[in-house]
Amino acid sequence: MKALCFREHGDLEQIKYEEVPKPECKTNEVLIEIKACALNHLDIWVRRGWPGLSLDKPHWCGADISGVVSAVGSSVKERKVGQRVVVCPGITTKSDEFTQRGEDSLSPHYAILGEHLRGGAAEFIAVPESSTKVMPDELGFAEGAAPLLVTLTAWRMLINRARLKAGESVLIVGAGGGVNTMSIQIAKLAGAKVYVVASNERKAQLAKELGADVVIDRSETNWSKAIYKMTHKRGVDLVVDNVGAATINQSLRAAARGGRIAIVGNTSGPHAEIDLRFIFGKQLEIIGSTMGSQHDFEIITRLLWSGKLKPVIDRTMPLASGKEAYSLMENSEQFGKIVLEP
Repeated sequence: MKALCFREHGDLEQIKYEEVPKPECKTNEVLIEIKACALNHLDIWVRRGWPGLSLDKPHWCGADISGVVSAVGSSVKERKVGQRVVVCPGITTKSDEFTQRGEDSLSPHYAILGEHLRGGAAEFIAVPESSTKVMPDELGFAEGAAPLLVTLTAWRMLINRARLKAGESVLIVGAGGGVNTMSIQIAKLAGAKVYVVASNERKAQLAKELGADVVIDRSETNWSKAIYKMTHKRGVDLVVDNVGAATINQSLRAAARGGRIAIVGNTSGPHAEIDLRFIFGKQLEIIGSTMGSQHDFEIITRLLWSGKLKPVIDRTMPLASGKEAYSLMENSEQFGKIVLEP
């Protein structure tokens, strides 16, 4: 089969579209012919690598997957060849105290497709039957795959970890990324007032169309000071900052006394120098979050398939054009998800 893979960590030039071995399904697994796979910033970090990351090479990324069941293992009970399915991007490889209480993503045995395991940037993948969910007949493969990881991540971050409540205010730093486009929708669904920082006028308008109450174009103003004025020097209850080093100090300034900062990523870099006085002086809470549980996956797919949350797709491209697709994402040229189709 063909895969969009790399054999060494590094820049875009490491990505190759080439022949790799087709996986075989174990007794509890299903083999899926992949029809769509969405990109995430996680893919970039995995390809670049970090100390301690050990992968079987060649490796291919891709956590968001939809496709058709092509074969089933001998102990598979519910899945049948020909069914249209999506795949939960987080897979529990061993039961422990965290999985037993439904906190799958806290477990050291929690694996993310495309990071710890080979993912969906290929023609086929074998995954546990329990990680699959049958798609509605009317749902397209791109629409099925695109929102999975980012909605799962945004739901756990906002609802479970940050405890967002109706009537609160939330500031989302960045408008175009997948997690942030879903965070806008989930925060509105929760009854919050949503402020968004956008990098340009086009992304500002698109954020408004998703439901943002107030959008600040950072190319025209200092967004931290703008939030301070807009909230009558109070700040916001919750700041979602997935940018990291470039924005964290402004986020600390924008938070209200007793407020929270939620972090699920660091697109501008993981190392930041912060002013600790903001944290203890304003009694702020810093909240980390990653992915979500199988239960969360059940919730977000129901919300997506009922239309209460909507996938945001920038474009679809052939899997063979994956290097170009990653270049677009690295340069932040997209709004929403880029989806690859084998």
